[in-house]
Amino acid sequence: MEKSNTLNILKNAFLMERQGKSLYETARDKAGDEAVKHFFDDLANEEAQHMKMLEAQFKSIMQSGKFAAGSYETDGTKDTPPAILSQDLKDKINAAGFEATAITAAIGFEQKAVKLYGERAETTTDPEEKKLYQWLSDWEQTHLKKLLTLQEDLTQQIWEDNSFWPF
Repeated sequence: MEKSNTLNILKNAFLMERQGKSLYETARDKAGDEAVKHFFDDLANEEAQHMKMLEAQFKSIMQSGKFAAGSYETDGTKDTPPAILSQDLKDKINAAGFEATAITAAIGFEQKAVKLYGERAETTTDPEEKKLYQWLSDWEQTHLKKLLTLQEDLTQQIWEDNSFWPF
């Protein structure tokens, strides 16, 4: 493991999580509805958890030159979008408003995170690093699925509301 490359990857991962957290917090703070606020707050809290894990691994690399053994009990893949994204929540997000714009921006963050974590999980030979990045990749894929499902539903809603069906 090349220490400087590993640290750079951890720093970039931490920055991505921080940017995602900031976006979700802004969307939460601008949302007018409590269910919408809760949705974005959950995502922000999960990103904060990821930041803590990345920070701990960064410190471990700096101190010992290797990844610390981690326990990754929670599994983001168990949260399926239909169970989480209630019709009530979808109805409260304006398809042309700030929340929908935040969702579109967040999709880009999550896609980038899934790619980085997935590639790193595949290429590393360190078993602890592999577990960390696979765990993060799974979580970010879950975020991505939630956001893509919500975006698709909002797109359908705006088409329905405006009778935009070309056939």
